[in-house]
Amino acid sequence: MNFIEAIGQSGFKTVDFIILLVYLVLLVSLGLFLGRTKKGEEKSASDYFLAGNTLTWWAVGASLIAANISAEQFIGMSGTSYADGIATAAYEIMAAVTLVVIGKFLLPIMLKRKIFTIPQFLRERYNDGVGLAFSILWLFLYVFVNLTSVAWLGALAIEQILGLEGVSIAIGSTTISMRMVIIVALYVIAGIYSIYGGLASVAWTDVMQVVFLVGGGLITAYVALKAVGGGEGALAGLSNVYNDITSGEHLTDSHFHLVFQKSHGVDAFNNVPGIAAIVGAVWITNLGYWGFNQYIIQKGLAAKSINEAQKGMVFAAFLKILIPFIVVLPGVCAYYIANHTGNGPYPDLYNDAYMPDLAAGLSGVIEKSDQAYPWLVRNFTPTGIKGLTFAALAAAIISSLASMLNSTSTLFTMDIYKKYINKDAKDTTLVKMGRLTSLIALIIALVAVKPLLGGLDQAFQYIQEYSGFIYPGIVIVFGLGLLWKRASGKAAVWTAILVIPMGVLFKLCLPNVAFQLRAGYIFVIMFFFFVFMSLVDKKKSQECGLPDEQSRKTMLKWAAILGGTGIFFIVIAAIVVIWGAFLPAQATPDNHIIAYLNDIGFQAFFFFGVLVGSSAVWLYSNSKDTVQDEKALAVDLSYFDTDKSYGWWALVICLICLVLYVVLW
Repeated sequence: MNFIEAIGQSGFKTVDFIILLVYLVLLVSLGLFLGRTKKGEEKSASDYFLAGNTLTWWAVGASLIAANISAEQFIGMSGTSYADGIATAAYEIMAAVTLVVIGKFLLPIMLKRKIFTIPQFLRERYNDGVGLAFSILWLFLYVFVNLTSVAWLGALAIEQILGLEGVSIAIGSTTISMRMVIIVALYVIAGIYSIYGGLASVAWTDVMQVVFLVGGGLITAYVALKAVGGGEGALAGLSNVYNDITSGEHLTDSHFHLVFQKSHGVDAFNNVPGIAAIVGAVWITNLGYWGFNQYIIQKGLAAKSINEAQKGMVFAAFLKILIPFIVVLPGVCAYYIANHTGNGPYPDLYNDAYMPDLAAGLSGVIEKSDQAYPWLVRNFTPTGIKGLTFAALAAAIISSLASMLNSTSTLFTMDIYKKYINKDAKDTTLVKMGRLTSLIALIIALVAVKPLLGGLDQAFQYIQEYSGFIYPGIVIVFGLGLLWKRASGKAAVWTAILVIPMGVLFKLCLPNVAFQLRAGYIFVIMFFFFVFMSLVDKKKSQECGLPDEQSRKTMLKWAAILGGTGIFFIVIAAIVVIWGAFLPAQATPDNHIIAYLNDIGFQAFFFFGVLVGSSAVWLYSNSKDTVQDEKALAVDLSYFDTDKSYGWWALVICLICLVLYVVLW
């Protein structure tokens, strides 16, 4: 089948392509317009890499979400939801809470230090070696993991939606697959305005992109639910899906439960291990990703003020709560529909009275989980809406690529080029180098994308697992560096060196343990290792004064509260796990509370206890120790003060998350 024939059978009409074309032209034009400078003026490094610190709260929040949501969510998370169910929404729900925590405790310190890049902070806090090591690490991750995976998954989705699988085009004697053509197009569109305008173009266009992303995503979810509503609308569809998947002989189906039980499906549990998705190493992933990932936190660092940055984090948290409705529900609907059409693993499993004619005229089958979202769009979104949905997907992909390109150029230019190659470089030289770096990164990613990717069934889980190899070390090094005055450079170096081999070792030795639990174990080990190395490192310690009396009392009070809470969780987890090991054979999760708690991964509270209790270590030490690392930061408790509105909005976000878990446990 050639290109024209494939497009003709895709269900897309002329109006859909017009909508997509208008969106792309508007995006590039707006990006170039916003990235311009006044006649005769040159962009400064601050203008190019931090948008001149002009971002308002709504720009910060929108840009955070636009940079975050990409094909990884639309395709990968929908695919995991198709295979396992809504529990994968834990990444989004807990991310909302994490954003609030970062906005209160981490971002203010970074803004006070006027940080351009995360490795810059590491140099200032530890030493040049730690900063350089993490600069190189992030550059490799951005170019060979992020830029490649986002483009590959995005092209895969577009290819499937348009029915272009296997289609190639001939250019002279060379044949190029449509997937590579799409990848080139995505790179070019993202590169045009992000390379020219820098972060200002990226962040301000993200405001428009997030409107398309959220709006188009919600419309797709609505269409999917309406399709299973039996002619009675989307709410009826939601009721049909929920009732069928959670009642009668299907009680053990995991697809509409936020907390998986291991006895109901080992594979699903290993992907999202019960309450470990709430109190487990998902916190490590979220803290590392939202707090210390350059292309994410750079949006907060570019805010007009700390207050604007914090409002932006709250806005992003509210948007984050919407994401499961945009990407998770469609995956579950695709699973539900596929079981009525013979495309799913359990044909005609549920009540056909809801959808007697649904099987008629459907195009394609779902052979891999990550095909769920494209299959749904292709078969169920009407003309016009297809174009809007396509624009939403394009917005997600392009905005993420643009943010990654800008952060890649920032890291190389500010942390390597200016630091080690051309220390006296002027702003004009730095901006030119930033643009050149983005272009080279695009070329390298284009060459590497096909050899590195392909054949993945659930790309979202793959990305999450292998990110877990580095995030425990990143959170420890960055977090304790920000908050603990005795955190040493030697401890940081060795933690950075050991964390990836530790991840590989645990993967080889505990292959059947859920990766979130493995990451939690690694965090616990590396945390105590880091503390020990810092306490015995006397070479670079220096005398320091104690905080004022009021600050000391506050630190000691919270050290006691958090330390006691951590010990409580560890003891309770130990009781449940040890008791569960000696239960009689007739005790099951259905008839015994201890068996049930072990079935939902209660051992995750070991990790949570250490995570909560770890704060007691630095609080107690900061209040009592008269020595500190020679590069310790002066952390004033007033940094953590927020206005009342921040506290109230944070409480609302936490309550919404709590209600979701209570209702959909």
